[in-house]
Amino acid sequence: MLPIAYHAIYKHPLPEGHRFPMAKYELLPEQLLYEGTAVKSDFHAPELPDIQHVLAVHNKEYVDSLLNLTLDAKAVRKIGFPLSSELVERELRIAQGTIWGCEQALQQGIAFNIAGGTHHAYSGHGEAFCLLNDQAIAAQYLLDRNLAKKILIVDLDVHQGNGTAEIFAKEDAVFTFSMHGKSNYPFKKEVSDLDIALPDNTSDDQYLAILQETLPSLIDSQQPDFIFYLSGVDILATDKLGKLGCTLNGCKRRDEIVLSLCKRLGIPIQCSMGGGYSPDIKTIIEAHANTYRVANSIFR
Repeated sequence: MLPIAYHAIYKHPLPEGHRFPMAKYELLPEQLLYEGTAVKSDFHAPELPDIQHVLAVHNKEYVDSLLNLTLDAKAVRKIGFPLSSELVERELRIAQGTIWGCEQALQQGIAFNIAGGTHHAYSGHGEAFCLLNDQAIAAQYLLDRNLAKKILIVDLDVHQGNGTAEIFAKEDAVFTFSMHGKSNYPFKKEVSDLDIALPDNTSDDQYLAILQETLPSLIDSQQPDFIFYLSGVDILATDKLGKLGCTLNGCKRRDEIVLSLCKRLGIPIQCSMGGGYSPDIKTIIEAHANTYRVANSIFR
């Protein structure tokens, strides 16, 4: 069993001009089912979360402004999507999907959110298509319920996890690790517990060597009892918003490194999908599907 959070609303209720990158939320489950990597019983449609779980991470004033659709125009522009009740509901269900995934990972070893990875959401504002920080909300949920004592967030999206870094800047129980493009968004970076900024056109060999050198020793030093993994596929050379030089095979090998370490060490892991903006939707689906294929081979 590969527990996967997915809800029909993940398809995203957006105007026509915003829809292309979001098509993957509908196509990826179809691909996983078609090829047999997942079966229908693997999928779970998350409910709306207890709002207190959200408020444990995000400011009440900000959350209220989302729920009441009263964000000012500047704040909405910073998010990048037209604000609507459907969009807010989508983000709330994504957050609950990641919370559910944590509970599943504690039992099964691994769980996925077919969406999520909303790491640009700060405690008091959203930006870059992120309204609520799903993995931060779920990490705090684990801590508040004594389900984890030390959490490692492994953010391998091409963009720095600036919102996650801000949220946990003073939380010793959460270690934030972001390996991202140096010259990419956000252009003003926050300070994670560990940041590795990669130059443009970083190749598979360079990327994987740095990850192999860093992640095992980081896990050894921090001794986490839970890991969150943001498996963005915007590290691909084909990505419109990326600037790195990785291939599909290199991206797959990245997932193998992370997931095999967690399996070998017995550390539960929750994976959120993160970004992917290659011009050909088939490339995005293949890269994301590889993450699930790798997990299928390691955890089943």
